Amino acid sequence: MIETNVIYVIVAREFKKFIREKSRLVSTLARPLLWLFLIGGGMSRLVPAGENVSYIQFIFPGILGMTVLFTAIFSSISIIWDKEFGFMKEILVAPVSRFSVVIAKATSGMVLSTFQAIIVLCLFPVIGLRLDPLQVIGVILVSAILSFALAAFGILLASFYENYESFSVIMNFIVMPMFFLSGAMYPVKLLPDVLKFISKLNPLTYGVDALKNIVFPHETGRMSADFSLSLDVLVICSLAVVFVFVAGKVFERKQ
Repeated sequence: MIETNVIYVIVAREFKKFIREKSRLVSTLARPLLWLFLIGGGMSRLVPAGENVSYIQFIFPGILGMTVLFTAIFSSISIIWDKEFGFMKEILVAPVSRFSVVIAKATSGMVLSTFQAIIVLCLFPVIGLRLDPLQVIGVILVSAILSFALAAFGILLASFYENYESFSVIMNFIVMPMFFLSGAMYPVKLLPDVLKFISKLNPLTYGVDALKNIVFPHETGRMSADFSLSLDVLVICSLAVVFVFVAGKVFERKQ
């Protein structure tokens, strides 16, 4: 059974913490801006443009994916802090469903990630992209679904660690490869076969690809999306369910 009051309380707590940590908001927004304008601007001089898409426009969905990835995954770090300061123990001894706790944590990560993705999305006119209202809504919806799936994945990882130091090492080992093998910086279809296979195991690949499908619906060249939008959404939603289910089972074993 899912308790909505538990979800509301945990989401409200995480959002209040985020609003009070203004440096966290600035640092998480600075990263995508640096990648978009410094890396993207520099690489666009070396990488030839597609039929209708420049390189800096091509990486824009990937930068949105990066914003979602870092915010959603690192929001799960709050579980480590909650463990170290005893708050998680208080939650786990309470008569509430473990799945409610997992869904609440994933929802808080989704809210924070989508909020920051919307801020980055506002930059699309600056790089010459033209998006109609339906495309904007589609990008926000995909960002929200992807955020929930990635936050659930981060919660699953965090459930196996008890201190911040070991968790941060694993996150750095996982997060950056996830980003570089997601098709954010280059099309998956152009990767070597081994990397292409690994990319297809990466949840972020389908999120970035879904964003490309929405942002570049008529692009058919090498800058186009690698999979269909329906497949991208199906994979993301399926992974979200699997991550929440497994994380909930792991939390149940900790009681």
